[in-house]
Order: sequence, then structure tokens, then C-alpha cells
Amino acid sequence: MATAAQTTTSARSEERFFFTLACTMAAIIVAGFSVNLAAGRSTFAVPPIYHVHAAVFFSWIGLFVTQTWLVASGNVALHRRLGWSSAILVPVMVGLGMAIMLVSLRRNGGPFFFDANEFLISNPIGLLTFAGLVMAAVRMRRRTDWHRRLMIGAMASLMGPGFGRLLPTPLLVPWAWEITNTVGMVFILAGMLRDKRHLGRVHPAWFVGLAAGIGWVALGELLAYQPWAIELTKSVLAGHPGAARPMQTYLP
Repeated sequence: MATAAQTTTSARSEERFFFTLACTMAAIIVAGFSVNLAAGRSTFAVPPIYHVHAAVFFSWIGLFVTQTWLVASGNVALHRRLGWSSAILVPVMVGLGMAIMLVSLRRNGGPFFFDANEFLISNPIGLLTFAGLVMAAVRMRRRTDWHRRLMIGAMASLMGPGFGRLLPTPLLVPWAWEITNTVGMVFILAGMLRDKRHLGRVHPAWFVGLAAGIGWVALGELLAYQPWAIELTKSVLAGHPGAARPMQTYLP
């Protein structure tokens, strides 16, 4: 009897931890975009695709937080029904993420603190890694220990835009891309540390998320500087205002 009660208490504690983690991740992304807007570094006066992109990605953040809250509050039935919306939302996110990347590159060459080829080649790899982790989590939905940790891993791989707007990114050149896109792994490390303290071991799902989060950045860097990637970037920029920027990072 006491063992069952202890197991239930431990499960509830873990669910609250994941909810807190999800809220913290969401708050960082919201803060990043809010600070950028307040500082005048971004504006609402942009083409419609920017607004669609923002609406879809923030819908994902809302879904992510809601799902962890439903589990923490014990409403697993609604959690399961709502979870199927990710089958529609995630592919749309991947498509819009790639589309906004092209629009940004062609409008102004993309963020000046990233190499243009780095931005073009690595972004799709990151989006597909996120989608792959979500897909793996959904497939393992009956194994909640794996499911919830893979979902945190997926979200951690998506934290670059949030951290990139809060960190002094131009000062991080030439490692701005690597730092902003891997700093989200701190959430996986937090999960590892909690597992070690409460379970006595680190769950293997964390290692999958960590390898995916670091691996996609490393793969993007490996491919982005190949001759074919440089030529592809030039062809994407050709005939657009973004072609005026240097291929490498620069100070405007």
C-alpha cells in the first residue's frame, strides 16, 4: 500500500516537473520575440507569411504547454485526443519554417550574424529533426517515460529562435549559430539531472534527444560549407535584395 502511494507521488512529481519545464521553455520563446519587438529589432510591418508562421509556431507552443498541463492535472483522455492535432500541425510547421527561411534570405539575406549558407542548409535539418523527434514520441505514446522525454527533446531542438533573441548573438560570432541552437539542450540536461536524483539513473530517451539536438547542428555545419551548398545559396539569393549581403557574417 505504501509502495503504491509512493509510486503515485513520484509520478505526480515527475508530471509537475515536465509541466514546469514546458512553461519555462515557452516563456523563453515568448520573451525572446517580445524583447525583440520592444527593442525595435522587429516589426509587424512584414509580409503575411511572417504572421502565418508566427501563428502556427505559437499554436504549437500553446499545444505543448497545454498537453503537459493536462497530464499534470490528470486529464489524460483529453491529452490523448488533443495530441493527434500534432499530426497536422507539425508538417505545417516544417513547411512554413522552410518557406519563411527562403523569404528571409531573399528579403535581406537572413540574420547578419549567421552565414547565409549556414542559415539555408542547417534550418531544414533542424526542422526535420524536430519533426522526427515528435514522430518518435507519438509512436511511443504508450510508453509515457519515453514519450514525454522525447517531446521535451523535440522542443529543445526548437529553442534557437527564442534564445537567439535574448542572447547578445552578434557578439557570439563566429559561433552564434552553434551556441543559439544548442543552448536549448540545457533543458535535457535538467531532465537528466532530475532522473539521476529521483530514479538513480538517466533515462536513455534523454540521450536520444541530446544526440539529435547536437547532431543536427553538427550535420548542418558539415554540409553548409560544401561547394554545392555555397552554389545553392548563391542561386537562392540571385536576383533578390538578399544577394547584396556577404555570404559570411557581417556587421550592418
